[in-house]
Amino acid sequence: MGKRQSLPQIRLSDLQKEKLNDEIKAFYLDVRGEEIGMIEQMQILELFEQKMAPVIYNKALDDAKRWFSQMTDNLDSDYYALYKEE
Repeated sequence: MGKRQSLPQIRLSDLQKEKLNDEIKAFYLDVRGEEIGMIEQMQILELFEQKMAPVIYNKALDDAKRWFSQMTDNLDSDYYALYKEE
């Protein structure tokens, strides 16, 4: 087997970025009572994209692997449950 290729950086579509920027703006206004500009919104979103998204992505992969492992364990026991007495 060859070396695994690393995944590309997580990229959001323009529509996703626009929606998340609106969420960031609303958060600051609702929670902190502050209005922030487009540049600040973009910087916060960039921080999430570059630093936090990979951590969350890896956690999701770990959770999926754990779930899949549990399902395959169940599959094994379910398989043997189908055996008939001889």
